[in-house]
Amino acid sequence: MRNTITVERAKKKWTQAELANRVGVSRQAINAVETGKFVPSTVLALKIAREFGAPVEEVFILEQDD
Repeated sequence: MRNTITVERAKKKWTQAELANRVGVSRQAINAVETGKFVPSTVLALKIAREFGAPVEEVFILEQDD
């Protein structure tokens, strides 16, 4: 699964720490999700998408081999 968190954060000019604070997780958790080292829970994915004002399917994209 890939994601567009880095791009979406850049559009809003947010740091990882700012996004983390908005969704209630650590900056390290956001970094792990951004880099694909951690697959977020459904709740976290929905919270992240909500902060960006985008559908979850636009922020988190399933790839062919997922």
